[in-house]
Amino acid sequence: MYLQAEQKIFCFGEIAYKLGLLIMATAIFYTLSMPLGNASETINVIKGYIQENTILKEHSNALFLREKWMKEIKEKYPQYKINEISQGVIYVGMVKYINSRRVKVNVAEINREINSNIEVIPMNASVKMHSRASINKIIKDKQALVAINGTYFKPNTGTPLGTLVINNEIISGPIYKRAAFGITKTGYKTERLGFFGSIIKGGKKISIDNINQPRMLFSNVLIYTNKWGVKSPITKPGSKHISIKNGKVIAESDNSLIIPNGGYVISGPKDKLEEIKTGDKVEINYSLTPNWEDAQHIISGGPYLMKNGEIFIDTVNEKLTSIAGRNPRTAIGYTKDNILIIVTIDGRKEGSSGVTITELAKIMKDLGCYEAINLDGGSSTVMYAGGYTYKGTSSNYPAMVSNALVVRTKV
Repeated sequence: MYLQAEQKIFCFGEIAYKLGLLIMATAIFYTLSMPLGNASETINVIKGYIQENTILKEHSNALFLREKWMKEIKEKYPQYKINEISQGVIYVGMVKYINSRRVKVNVAEINREINSNIEVIPMNASVKMHSRASINKIIKDKQALVAINGTYFKPNTGTPLGTLVINNEIISGPIYKRAAFGITKTGYKTERLGFFGSIIKGGKKISIDNINQPRMLFSNVLIYTNKWGVKSPITKPGSKHISIKNGKVIAESDNSLIIPNGGYVISGPKDKLEEIKTGDKVEINYSLTPNWEDAQHIISGGPYLMKNGEIFIDTVNEKLTSIAGRNPRTAIGYTKDNILIIVTIDGRKEGSSGVTITELAKIMKDLGCYEAINLDGGSSTVMYAGGYTYKGTSSNYPAMVSNALVVRTKV
């Protein structure tokens, strides 16, 4: 019944729009023979008409698409209550039995084609990169509709471990080329991302291994921006730090240096950086590989769950074999027609046993994902949806996370 009503609205909008075009064409014909002043007034009326009827057509299209999508959602989740949080955003709480184990599944679906006033964006726990907060604190006063926990992080400091890009700015670089999720203006993408960087002095190029990450090997050369903090991290003997601003080395030290505003500190083994001295002019280049220029935001996790419509898991190459067991989980994916699907799985609690990585991949496939990746899970798993917070574990304390992926009304 609702679909038929919306189709009538859509048809009415089309008729009104076409009739208006005929009226406008007639008005333009008579305008050509009018005095200049009267013609100007008529043109302004025509402009107003075009604007109003464009809005009418867009609105009727949106109503039709919404009703069509909601019909599909009801068919997809026939036995579950569907909570429409906002136009284009729904939440469904499900119970599944996987290998005779009861599992609670929280699902949010986001259709940005229906509602262009929705944005999907990662948010840090605070202005400081090394911090943790509850998801409710992260989204406070941010017009959030849905939110989940994001990247892996160091438990003691909250430092993100893996790719995090917000508003086209690299906050932290990739680890082990793990799977990442990119958000563009019109859709989504997934890929295993790497990092390419270099510092060039007098034609000599030195490779940079990563950005704003803890040094994992002594041989690594790392670049730190103001997003890391006030100073570069303390390092072991045999290291060198060089401070760079406006393409010029302004300081060098055997240990931590203040990161200049708008500049960098390069940190690495002394034998790799010994030829670079204070006063030298240098060129710094870095980017993610592949370079997702169209992705405004990127959030990482790993491993892959779905690729090209099929289950695809590679915990070995992404160095995540230790997390393959049954746990609370957080995952994100998208369908072939760009519907964003966000999932959390409860575990370590009565009534929900959690799932393995393979079981999680199967759930994402059953939900219609074309591509999907795993995010941080375990005690970090949490979903906020429409005013309610769904914790992944039975802990009495809120999950404290480094960052969150937030679906919100544009501000």
